[in-house]
Amino acid sequence: MTDKNNALRDLTEDPDHIIVLSDGTRLSTRLWRPVDADSDPVPLILEFLPYRKRDGTCARDALTHPYFAQRGYACARVDSRGNGDSEGLMEDEYTPQELADAVEVINWAAAQPWCNGHVGMMGISWGGFNSLQVAALAPEPLKAIITLCSTVDRFADDIHYKGGCLLNENLGWGATMWSYSSRAPDPALRENWREMWLDRLENEPFLPSVWLRHQRRDAYWQHGSVSEDYSKLKAKVLAVGGWGDSYKNAVPQLVEALDDAKGIVGPWVHKYPHFAAPEPRIGFLQEALRWWDHWLKGVDTGVQDDPDYRAYLMDGVRPAAWYTERPGRWIAEQNGATTHLPVQTLNLGANGTLGEAPQAISETITSPAHCGASAGEYCAIWLGPEMPGDQRADDALSTTFTSAPLDADMDLVGAPRVTLALSCDKPQGQIAVRLNHIHPDGAATRITYGVLNLSHRHSAADPQPMTPDKTEHVVINLDHVAYRIPAGHRLRVSISNAYWPLLWPSPEATQLTLTKGSIALPQRPTTGGNEVEFLPPDAAEPWQTETVRPENHIRRQETDMVTGTHSLVIEDDFGEVRDVDHGLVSGSVAKERWDIHPDDPLSARGECIWEDTIKRDNISLRTRTSCAMHSDAKAFYLNAKIEAWENEKLVYSREENDEIARDNL
Repeated sequence: MTDKNNALRDLTEDPDHIIVLSDGTRLSTRLWRPVDADSDPVPLILEFLPYRKRDGTCARDALTHPYFAQRGYACARVDSRGNGDSEGLMEDEYTPQELADAVEVINWAAAQPWCNGHVGMMGISWGGFNSLQVAALAPEPLKAIITLCSTVDRFADDIHYKGGCLLNENLGWGATMWSYSSRAPDPALRENWREMWLDRLENEPFLPSVWLRHQRRDAYWQHGSVSEDYSKLKAKVLAVGGWGDSYKNAVPQLVEALDDAKGIVGPWVHKYPHFAAPEPRIGFLQEALRWWDHWLKGVDTGVQDDPDYRAYLMDGVRPAAWYTERPGRWIAEQNGATTHLPVQTLNLGANGTLGEAPQAISETITSPAHCGASAGEYCAIWLGPEMPGDQRADDALSTTFTSAPLDADMDLVGAPRVTLALSCDKPQGQIAVRLNHIHPDGAATRITYGVLNLSHRHSAADPQPMTPDKTEHVVINLDHVAYRIPAGHRLRVSISNAYWPLLWPSPEATQLTLTKGSIALPQRPTTGGNEVEFLPPDAAEPWQTETVRPENHIRRQETDMVTGTHSLVIEDDFGEVRDVDHGLVSGSVAKERWDIHPDDPLSARGECIWEDTIKRDNISLRTRTSCAMHSDAKAFYLNAKIEAWENEKLVYSREENDEIARDNL
């Protein structure tokens, strides 16, 4: 493999390299490249994001891009149109305009004298999504991508909907982007920064309203879903994910669908694997370098001989809302991911049992609306208590089926599938299924889960309401996982018809009646130690900052003893820091509150507030964005407000109100 100490090259960095697009829009790029690249051209690695290279992604950019550049690459970290220090306006995520801009940047780079004509694209989350989507457009210079924490299906596996259910993250993440994309460029870089800022404030869309107008898998979501036609992906794909992340399914799906694709899944949350948690971390940059060297430089690094699928098999451990480390081992599948593994089917039985013999049952599910409080965050990212905790409280509000103690260790590797015969007493309903690991003392660790809007039981594109009290067969696919349940411990299938605050509730309280059910468990023969090894993490020098205000994070559950309302309160003060190099001071505070009464799904309410600051010399800029949502049986009601201050003088304010009909939701 490539030696990290082999002839490291001196670098030049341009913090504000301007790429002028064909329509005249100027994109700001942080560009690293070897100083001798004009005489010894190199491939380019592109990361194309709205997350502000000047004060947003600096920490991870500093660790990553100089590392590649020292080893013979140019690296371009581009602020996408309408964000950070780039001109233009942003309209939505993954728009045709955004993807066309990325293609234009790729073609521009390939034509530069310092580039050998070969380009790679990489990114995590937004950058992982658009790497796949740009690859599906097949620009000729794009030879390979590395996509992390991404999805192949924007409706099935993003932050908007899951199983046809509305994720509350649709509002939460929309609030984040409402804040991020309305911030000003760095005044030190743009003489017209105030004009750019006011233009953004005036035109910044409130995206939760956009997304909520597409409550089924229509053409809006088909755009950018590479699962529509995998054959369009010509670039070679390395896919990376984490079991602690929300995007658990794309890696095995891509490995199964694409020739030459490789996949790595660790125990991590939504972070790059060289600085992620929980540990063990891996030498991700060394693995990436092997990928780039092979596909962009033609060096035989052995990546084609790597197993198709390398996954971290987590040992079953006691439940906790946060782990610093997950014990386990690395396993490898040489060909394919998990579809070839054997499956054991267990059946839901009478008296809450789970066993091998099929049985007719008669169980009702009538969970209160606050069931789901132990689910954790949909997307764990801030390195705090965001993971699923002990499931006993939610299990007490659910209908459960528990196995006998296992005779031997069981290694679950793949996506369990639950099949149920059920009826619902209302036209609209939802169901959440958790697979839990039950310890000898009764503690319950969530292994994986899945949810389904029952109107989407046959089709996400053409939802149909349930016929009340008519029994139907439904299938719920749980998320992929690799997890070992120890001998002597038990498995439990827990089923509820509410999962708050992960999901927005159905318009009415429902009663589900189960008459039959089973779970298919993909399994792999148990093995001992690691089947593959990774180098330890390596990185370039970290971002140099001075702390102006330290971080502080709060997660709190409340019960109002007078009204009976249950609430989740999230307060994330991300602190304020000064960039040692160029002096910009930046900081953020985010707050969320999610309220519901156990007896009334229409009492659900979400509220999100962001406050952001940028300071330089005698300039102090502040934005405050807020939004809230509630619903009745027929519609969703949204309110959003954006305010901006320059040196504590209010310079802009706008409020939006929206009403959106419920569509089989």
